[in-house]
Amino acid sequence: MQNIQLNPVGTMNQLSQLEVDLLNQSANGELYKLFRNCCLAVLYSGAEIDNSESIFAPHRDFNINLIIRERGVKIELLNPPDIAFVDGELIQGVHEHLFSALRDLLYTGAKYSAQSLNFPSDSNFITHSVFDMLRHAQAITCSAELNMVVCWGGHSIGTVEYQYTKEVGYQLGLRRLNICTGCGPGAMKGPMKGATIGHAKQRYKIGRYLGLTEPGIIAAEPPNAIVNELVIMPDIEKRLEAFIRLSHAIVIFPGGAGTAEELLYLIGIMLDEQNAKQVLPIILTGPEQSKEYFESIDNFIGATLGPEAQSLYEIVVGDANKVARIIKQKQKNIRHYRKEVGDSYDFNWSLKIGPQFQTPFTPSHENMAKLNLHFEQPKTELAAALRQVFSGIVAGNVKAESVKEIEEKGPFQLTGEPKLMDMMDKLLESFVQQQRMKLPGSNYVPCYQIKK
Repeated sequence: MQNIQLNPVGTMNQLSQLEVDLLNQSANGELYKLFRNCCLAVLYSGAEIDNSESIFAPHRDFNINLIIRERGVKIELLNPPDIAFVDGELIQGVHEHLFSALRDLLYTGAKYSAQSLNFPSDSNFITHSVFDMLRHAQAITCSAELNMVVCWGGHSIGTVEYQYTKEVGYQLGLRRLNICTGCGPGAMKGPMKGATIGHAKQRYKIGRYLGLTEPGIIAAEPPNAIVNELVIMPDIEKRLEAFIRLSHAIVIFPGGAGTAEELLYLIGIMLDEQNAKQVLPIILTGPEQSKEYFESIDNFIGATLGPEAQSLYEIVVGDANKVARIIKQKQKNIRHYRKEVGDSYDFNWSLKIGPQFQTPFTPSHENMAKLNLHFEQPKTELAAALRQVFSGIVAGNVKAESVKEIEEKGPFQLTGEPKLMDMMDKLLESFVQQQRMKLPGSNYVPCYQIKK
């Protein structure tokens, strides 16, 4: 494929000279390599991949340049992969996503690097930065529709489970509800695909299929073909905070370590007594064949975090229509609560998120070994530690840097209270046996060892 130059689209269409200068500086720094890798992943949008080397290895000669203009910037692709083109023309959605990557990685990254000298990284500033990134990406629409449903679930799921996620998405789409996922394949793609049909039947022409990702994930899980809004948050913690603050309901499908991480993050936050009055429907759902999966997840939550944690969510098996109906019915409760506390309809400012859920966790061998995996601590702290375990396992499964580190140093070593470690071992082993850690066909080698 010959080299190609792209004109700016979206929020990068008009820039001030200061913004152009910031982009020029960041394009010459370490951030550029990250930008290049994310753009290569974007060019693979729609591919069913969960191994970053499958993208990077064949395209060592790929490069990307920024052509700086007086009041804007163009992107030049050098040796881009053929998969992103149709009859020699770059797919429009891919074109848009490339400028989303430019906006989120180079522009926003440069902006917050410049501000970091003047602002403390406390909870308020972190939440402000999440809001600012979403606002700049135009992901906060001020529509007051309260119709953004966040869907979580595994990238590696079977055909029956995938079809069920599509059916739930279809039922949500019929009720003019929009979809936000992690933007990859599997349970992140199915609800979006189903919703497109529901929206089409209702002649709902402003359907949103919002994908939230982060640099370490996007290379292993390129955006699926349905995503029409892509936002790349700087780290997993800000990505998770963005999910929850944007959501008006959360649907959780079967998944592996990443889904467990998301659920534990959510439960840990909702267990905070400051969030006791929050109105946020949480539904765990899947087809009949997934009943055992949800029983094991529910038992693990009950045994580790207690009945209060279990009371935060509802499990619905084999009834996609019921899932959508519950969410639609609770819209008025969400509106009443937000109005009563004076909160935004489109970004949940009143939700309290503690530092243990906002501080980026680096899944090194040392940090994984030091995690406090014991029952004798507040439930929110235990939830945070368990979340970090699964975050590390996700990194070890798919993130290039962590995969390389494990190849060099061996698996992460997890130690803690024997009863807790035994429960975690059984849950993780069930994920492995059900092929929820990697796409089918992969020979999964655990990136962790549990010491009891």
